[in-house]
Amino acid sequence: MRNIKLIWDFRGPAAQQTAKHHEIHLKEYIAIEKTPVLTTGVQALSEMHSIAFIVVPESEMIPARDALKPHRGEIYLE
Repeated sequence: MRNIKLIWDFRGPAAQQTAKHHEIHLKEYIAIEKTPVLTTGVQALSEMHSIAFIVVPESEMIPARDALKPHRGEIYLE
């Protein structure tokens, strides 16, 4: 089964801090919904662009997508 990386993009001078804060909310969702999640994280792509992400099994992608409204998604390759 494939895994899907759901991604939220944050831009601007506070992008890194905003992405870190968003990850807190992703972890809260995981705890409340008991969603099987492989990982969460934050990644700085540049000084002005950071992402927060959650990786879920493909079978959990639609409920997580509908609840969390990510900006985009991609197949997750470890």
